[in-house]
Amino acid sequence: MTAAQITPHSAGRVRVRVAGAPLAALRADPIDPLGAVAVLLPGYTGSKEDFSALLDPLCAIGLTVLALDLPGQYESPGPGREEDYYPDPLGRTVAALVAELAAGGDRVLLLGHSYGGLVARSAVLAGAPVAGLTLLDSGPGGLPQGQRRSLIDATEPVMRAEGIEAVQRLREAHDGTVEPPELAALLRERFLRSSSAGLLGMATGLRAEPDRVAELAAALRTGDIGCLVVYGESEDVWPAPLQRDMADRLGAAVAIVPGAAHSPSIENPQALLDALLPTWRRWLATTPTP
Repeated sequence: MTAAQITPHSAGRVRVRVAGAPLAALRADPIDPLGAVAVLLPGYTGSKEDFSALLDPLCAIGLTVLALDLPGQYESPGPGREEDYYPDPLGRTVAALVAELAAGGDRVLLLGHSYGGLVARSAVLAGAPVAGLTLLDSGPGGLPQGQRRSLIDATEPVMRAEGIEAVQRLREAHDGTVEPPELAALLRERFLRSSSAGLLGMATGLRAEPDRVAELAAALRTGDIGCLVVYGESEDVWPAPLQRDMADRLGAAVAIVPGAAHSPSIENPQALLDALLPTWRRWLATTPTP
């Protein structure tokens, strides 16, 4: 497994307060700012560290970068009810953060990976004033049948009956030895520090979220918001034809990341940057500064 999550970077560890909840984040501030913020949302069982390899390169082109732990993930505290971790409640939290950033004069580029893509979609549907939306290896609705969904189905009863540590043991047996040891330690720590209610709620959201593509397409048109669908060439969760169809229905651009599967920010971060930046630059060039 690649060690992209422990890539050295210059971002600071910060707490972002939104709707009364402190969110843990990695924040990188450029020397010559463009007046735009890239807000990056991780997927299920992920964290802000999944974007470590992107932070300095995005900052170098003038973007402020804010990579978040969603509520209940790793270093962000979260509520106690599972339903508070479905895409819509989390999306409202993200929408409130985006509104605060936009009120301060920044244009916001919102990127969501996997489950974070469902949350980012909900944020836009909740009225988040974004300059562009990027859906990274996400889909039109809940997970289709496959290995990832089967793994969630198998671990949920263990989580409920035996707790998070029992699930971590299953994960370690499934994934095998992770190298280097620093990465293994991070993956273990962030899972065990995540909210059990959050993991269960997100798992439900991953399986039950309906297809809301038509609703999102209408919101994008109304808000004149650009949209980009990006996925790894070997994507194995939401199949590539499903994501391409979603992009067609959204009227979104499509970019495919070579040398990557479901997690391009980890598997091939430079190729992901190459896929993102032309579209992001175009959005910023055509979006007036507030």
